[in-house]
Amino acid sequence: MTTWVVFYILVAYFAGAISSAIPLCRILNKPDPRAEGSGNPGATNVLRVAGKVPALTVLLFDVLKGAIPTYLAYLHGLHDWTLGLVAISACIGHMYPIYYRFEGGKAVATALGAMLPIGWPLAISLLATWLLVFRLSRYSSLAALTTLIFAPFYTYLYKPEFTVAVSMLSVLIIVKHKSNIVRLLKGIEKPV
Repeated sequence: MTTWVVFYILVAYFAGAISSAIPLCRILNKPDPRAEGSGNPGATNVLRVAGKVPALTVLLFDVLKGAIPTYLAYLHGLHDWTLGLVAISACIGHMYPIYYRFEGGKAVATALGAMLPIGWPLAISLLATWLLVFRLSRYSSLAALTTLIFAPFYTYLYKPEFTVAVSMLSVLIIVKHKSNIVRLLKGIEKPV
């Protein structure tokens, strides 16, 4: 593994570990998203505890912290599975942030951001899948899981050379959703 791969993996982790949800809720005098709602410092829970504008702000920030390190690594010449490592590192930073005692979110938006540099057709397919499933079910977790299941197939259609990287990323995020999967199967998952 080259020095640049390690560099971008570290940059991605530390970027991913930066939370916008926690300080934004604090600034707005809203409940700490780790202590209210689902206890997850991500956009969906911020929507529950703070409203639409803070949730959109968190969503944008989380997407960018996945997109920027991955895109910079791509521009530097990293490809295929090494880009997958960078993307995974950004998501691990979001899930297990060093700045917040390793207690983070599910990294769905960060994963989406990491996939965006692959191209607009993939981004549109992912967003359309998420929106369709969410519209039909009202479950953010189900929409995320469905989108992550389809992500490697979409990638294979548009840019097959990134299928392994996207598959690695999808598996990571799906595993992080194991409690949501259990609640969905039991019929006790909370809709948004």
